[in-house]
Amino acid sequence: MSIKVNTISKLYGKQKALDNISFTVKRPEIVGFLGPNGAGKSTMMKILTTYIEASSGGILVNTHDKTNPKGIQNSIGYLPEHNPLYLDMYIKEYLAFNASIYNVSKARINDVIALTGLTPEVHKKIGQLSKGYRQRVGLATALLHDPEVLILDEPTTGLDPNQLIEIRHLIKTIGQTKTVFLSTHIMQEVEAMCDRVIIINKGKIVADKKLDALQNDSTQVVVVEFDYRVEDAFLLKLPKVDQVKNTHGFVYEITFQTSEDMRAHVFDFAHDNALKILQLNQKNASLESLFRELTSAD
Repeated sequence: MSIKVNTISKLYGKQKALDNISFTVKRPEIVGFLGPNGAGKSTMMKILTTYIEASSGGILVNTHDKTNPKGIQNSIGYLPEHNPLYLDMYIKEYLAFNASIYNVSKARINDVIALTGLTPEVHKKIGQLSKGYRQRVGLATALLHDPEVLILDEPTTGLDPNQLIEIRHLIKTIGQTKTVFLSTHIMQEVEAMCDRVIIINKGKIVADKKLDALQNDSTQVVVVEFDYRVEDAFLLKLPKVDQVKNTHGFVYEITFQTSEDMRAHVFDFAHDNALKILQLNQKNASLESLFRELTSAD
């Protein structure tokens, strides 16, 4: 296994940020660490990266424990929530600076530039880059020393839809050969990228599940946007439909009670009624309902 967390607790004064947490992450695997704001996600990330120490319990990262923080640091790549960059430096200049810290070959710089899709912008200073490309620079830096484990804290926060798709694809590609442990409070990011989800609430792990197990649930939500308003009564005539909700404009969430992919039926409905479909997606209703159930206020 790449990561083993054993009965970790962390106290800030009398406040317990983490309460007896244990889990393991294997390679290759992308695990989403999901929870509401203040649940303890960033604290766990900081302990895994040796930035702070746990009050009790232990961690093992690539066979290194807390007695060997250098070993842990050398075997992980870390992208913090607030990506620290020198905005006045050129991309290659910044990566060369970090390569010297990691004591890795300068040839590795071109490798991570290609891997993270930075080539079109490589002539620019970091301050000239969009948020999406700055995240790519952060990922390139985390990958410079070819770590076995990537720890990403809110890697998609603040990105526009196009940037989201690009960074998701990049993380999924990296996750084919490495362990990726990423924190987020956005369920859609877990659905789009992860193999498994760990949900934390008030410092405790409240769920640890494979995504495919949740996706095999019989409840399915299809999100569709038409070019014209449709009466709910017509959509309720679709097979196996349970509920229809017009969320905004011409966007509808249609809940079905079946494991069959119902998007084809929605497409046929649009065709038969001379409607254009502007978007057609599935939502993991099981993950959303599980999250709400386990993290709602007492």
